[in-house]
Amino acid sequence: MKKILFIFLITTSIAFFGKNTIYNTYLQDQEYLENIVKAKNLLNTMTIEEKIGQVLLARVPEENPKEMISNYHLGGYILFGRDVTNITKEDLIHKIVSWENVSRIPLIFAIDEEGGKVTRLSSNPNIVSTPFLSSQELYKQGGLKKIYQDTILKNHLLEELHINLNLAPVADISLNPSSYIYQRTFGKDANETAEYISTVIKACQNTNVSCTLKHFPGYGENVDTHKGLAYDNRTIDELQANDFLPFLSGINEGVSFILVNHTIYSNIEKDVPATLSSKIHQILRKDLNFHGLIITDDLEMDAIKKNISNPYIKALNAGNDILIVSNIEEAYNELYRGIQENKIKEETLNQAVLRILTWKYSKLF
Repeated sequence: MKKILFIFLITTSIAFFGKNTIYNTYLQDQEYLENIVKAKNLLNTMTIEEKIGQVLLARVPEENPKEMISNYHLGGYILFGRDVTNITKEDLIHKIVSWENVSRIPLIFAIDEEGGKVTRLSSNPNIVSTPFLSSQELYKQGGLKKIYQDTILKNHLLEELHINLNLAPVADISLNPSSYIYQRTFGKDANETAEYISTVIKACQNTNVSCTLKHFPGYGENVDTHKGLAYDNRTIDELQANDFLPFLSGINEGVSFILVNHTIYSNIEKDVPATLSSKIHQILRKDLNFHGLIITDDLEMDAIKKNISNPYIKALNAGNDILIVSNIEEAYNELYRGIQENKIKEETLNQAVLRILTWKYSKLF
C-alpha cells in the first residue's frame, strides 16, 4: 500500500512540477509529496478568482483590510512600518488574527526584518526593546554563531506575532561601502556570504517562519530600483562565478523563497527587468535547480511602475509564483483580464498556486 501511495505521489509531482523536479532531494520527502496532493485537491475546488488572489502578497491597505481579503481572496499581506508603528505586541497579534479569521485559506503574513538599516518591526520599542542588528554588526560581535542565534530569536518573535515569512536574508554581495545595497549585505566576498546564508537558512529551518533569499540574481553595485531603472552589464558567467554562490548555498539548505529584483541584466535579457524576465527565472529553476517559491520585488517600485505596461501579467508569465503589490484592485483586475483574454494560461496560474498551497500545507494548515 505504501509503495502504491508513493508512486501516486511521484506521479502527481511530475504532472504539476515537471519530470526533472522529482530528482531534487527536497521533493523526495514523503511528507512534502503528501502536501502536494493535499494542495492539488484544494486547487481543484478553487475558482479562477480565488486562484488569482492567492498569487497576490499585498501591502496592507489603509482602509478595509478585512474586506479586501474577502473580496479579492488574497494570498497574504506584507506589513510595512505604518502597520507596526506605535502599537503593542498584543494589539498587533489581535489585528493579524482578525485578518486570519476572514480567509478560508491560511494567509501569508510577511515583513522585511533584515536587521540594521531595514527593521520594520523592531523599530517599535513596544515590540522589541532594541532593534535587530545588521548581519555585519552581528558578525563583528560574535561571528556566525551570533548570526545563527539572532535568526532563531528573530523568527521566534515573528512566529509569536503570527508573521510566517521574513523577506530576508539579503544574499547580495557588495564590498563597496558607498554602494546602495552595501549596508544590507554581509559585506564580504562570495564564499563568505555563501557561508553566512547557509547559517541563516539552517537557523530558519529550526523555526516555523520561512526566510527569503534576495535579490536574485544578485544586486551587485547597482543603483536603487525604488527610484528608477538599473542596468547591469555582467555576463551570466560572471554572475555564476560570484553572485549565484550565496543563492546556491541557500537552495542546498532547502530555502523555500527567493525574491527577484528589478535590475535589467543586459547580457541575459536586454531591456527586461529581472522580475519580468523568463530567462532569469529559467536560470533559477533549471541551472540552480530551485523548486520553491519565486517572489517578485515590490511591483510598485519606480523601476516597474514608471516604465512597464501590464507588469502583473508579465510577472506571472515570467515565472513568479507570488507578486508583491500595493494596488490590489489594479493587480487583481489585470490578472483576471489576462486569464480571460488568454494572455495568461490557466496552467501557469495553477502551477503558481499549487506551489503556494503546498508551502501553506507544510507551514500553516
